[in-house]
Amino acid sequence: MAIADLYTSGEHRRNLAHFAALATLASVDGEVSTEEKELLDRFATKLDITRAEYDEVLKKENKYPIEAPLDSEKRLERLYDLFRIVYSDHEMDPEEKTLVKKYAIGLGFSGDKADKVIERSVEIFGGKLDFEDYLYLIKK
Repeated sequence: MAIADLYTSGEHRRNLAHFAALATLASVDGEVSTEEKELLDRFATKLDITRAEYDEVLKKENKYPIEAPLDSEKRLERLYDLFRIVYSDHEMDPEEKTLVKKYAIGLGFSGDKADKVIERSVEIFGGKLDFEDYLYLIKK
């Protein structure tokens, strides 16, 4: 089954694509550790990923690259989506922050820029913002 066959709604498609990219990041060193598996389990719950989708994404032969948009605004929108997911439980733990940084770098941000955007985003996500407000504050 192709991963595209698993996509249904637009929002669920984005959620599944985010999850697939995160799973690929978690397995970049060859194996998914217990801690990474626990983190992926939490993300799967937050993203409403079914067991069948989860199993399909985690197959060893399936590696899903992060599709890095050329447009910086689109990259920020992907990070914004991820921060909304991470903060769905109103907190970000250190493991999530590490994975978010890997994701940001995968989207095309340099290490320093990723740190800056993540730090600013963590400050912003103490409250609820829509994407336009987020974009304005990040670019400032």
